[in-house]
Amino acid sequence: MSKYKIIADSGCDISVEDEKRWGIDIMPFDVTIGGETIRERVDISGEEFLRRIAEEEEIPKTSQITQFRFEEKFEECVNEGFEDVIVILINGAGSATYSNAVNAAAQLKEDGKSGNTKFHIFDSRTYSIGYGYPAVEAAKKLEAGQSMDIVLAYLEDWFASCELYLMLFNLRHAKKSGRIKAAAAVMGELMNIKPIVEMIDDHTKVVGKPRGEKKAVDALVEYAMTRAIPHTPFLIGRSLATELEDEFIEKYKAKSGCEPGMVHSVGSVVGANAGTSFIGLFIKGARRD
Repeated sequence: MSKYKIIADSGCDISVEDEKRWGIDIMPFDVTIGGETIRERVDISGEEFLRRIAEEEEIPKTSQITQFRFEEKFEECVNEGFEDVIVILINGAGSATYSNAVNAAAQLKEDGKSGNTKFHIFDSRTYSIGYGYPAVEAAKKLEAGQSMDIVLAYLEDWFASCELYLMLFNLRHAKKSGRIKAAAAVMGELMNIKPIVEMIDDHTKVVGKPRGEKKAVDALVEYAMTRAIPHTPFLIGRSLATELEDEFIEKYKAKSGCEPGMVHSVGSVVGANAGTSFIGLFIKGARRD
């Protein structure tokens, strides 16, 4: 087994315990909120972030990780003698972070500084624990002795099939971020609609409009069952709607016969777009080209 390292950005939203246990190197995003710039995970936790944006009128802004920062990180990896470096990053459709990493690796090679290190850079095509979970699973597989080729194939397959569904209980942030048109959001609030928003690759659309929280939970369970590959784990990105999340988890477990693969608070990226009251569901669907 080669000497390897796994790197992810802080949008992966894995727990600090998983980060330390599996030796995943997290590069933090800078987030501006209320006129203050803070480092995600370093200065504020995911749950603390959600509680703060609940009190702010302004939509938080997340800065991309620059090519220069990646060059510094990658050169460290080369100097430390890593043979394989897996880099798992936020959806490239919504951030230049992925392309900055690709450019950094290319620049390092052009400058003759990449040595024998191979950089495997993944555009996760998703958000939050949708790429945090497979980062942890990749670390587990490598520690168990699986080959680098098998682990890279696992990651490629997951990112080609992961689907994210947001059940929004409050439309304020979705309206401000542009995920839902302002007029539709106002009408939705008046009619007590709790939209199911599908986010796959670079596409976002509303796929359900149930009314009321209880009906919404049931509707998300039923819809997700039509999309998920049977007997595959589901993931929950937690907001502050913990009782509804717990209700969903129990109902989905009963319906699917599957246990959640990961449950953890989301951070700035999902929180800025979805707000503080939602169910964030990640499933493994049919593989896309």
